[in-house]
Amino acid sequence: MLSRRNVRVKVMQMLYALSRDESLTNHDIDRLYWKKIEESFELLLFSLYNLIQITKVASDDGEKRKAKHLPTELDKKFTSKLWTNSMIQSLVKNKFLQAKFEKLNFSSKVDKDHFKKIYYEFAKEELYHNFFQNDTTNDEELEFLLELFRFCRKSELFNEMIEDQFANWEDDKSLIIGCIKKILKEEDKDSERSIMEHYPDKDTTKDYGEFLLKETISDDKSLLGLIDPVLENWDADRVAILDMIMIKMALVEFLHCNTIPIKVTLNEYVELAKTYSTSKSKEFVNGILDKVLKQLINEGKVVKEGRGLLEE
Repeated sequence: MLSRRNVRVKVMQMLYALSRDESLTNHDIDRLYWKKIEESFELLLFSLYNLIQITKVASDDGEKRKAKHLPTELDKKFTSKLWTNSMIQSLVKNKFLQAKFEKLNFSSKVDKDHFKKIYYEFAKEELYHNFFQNDTTNDEELEFLLELFRFCRKSELFNEMIEDQFANWEDDKSLIIGCIKKILKEEDKDSERSIMEHYPDKDTTKDYGEFLLKETISDDKSLLGLIDPVLENWDADRVAILDMIMIKMALVEFLHCNTIPIKVTLNEYVELAKTYSTSKSKEFVNGILDKVLKQLINEGKVVKEGRGLLEE
């Protein structure tokens, strides 16, 4: 589920926390890192829960329309298939998923009126009117559920619902979107496997992420020794904390992550600097890494497995 980019962000956040709080131990940071990994999976489950609950309002909408003394033509044509379609119902019948929702106590974390507000805003869309009035294939229903989720992501209320519970929503949003698409497309949505296959994998979170975290901490002095000589007129203490953290992480990847191409590492940390640090960080991080990398390559300290991985 998690990409290396997402893991890099979590490692960066842990290293920043360690630099700001002297009471934190390395053990604390490792524990917090794994908590963040778990939170990403819980965020996926929470997003699914909200989507299911929003579609469920369609059933109430249908009952209200039927109970009208003078229903409109649109009321007469209404169907609650936003809720009754096979994809949503498979998730509703997934005992493992529902048990997860209950264990994580999602029902107490959201005001149920929020689901109604989002649904009835969506119900104003002409697109929805066309959907419930016409016969649709499974593929069309899938596309419509994805359209609903796109609508949700544009909703200020939906984003507040998510962000109130998960601070990592912005960091992990793109991956959550991809996972929900895959889950809805799954033919076997009512099994534990269909959900747990989206749990963050060991290769990315442990073999790469935890290693990157621990190695950056343990090699701190030697990494600083590589950086100091190329800072020129800059004092290491004056470098933005996040910039220094990202430079050290990139150096660990150059030196120890043999299967990650140099170009990928460079591009990833320059982009992280652009997103998470100062306006000048992108150029600064890129410049420092370029200088240190050339020195490391000249000294034969960068070893990559596979053709082309040493190319800048």
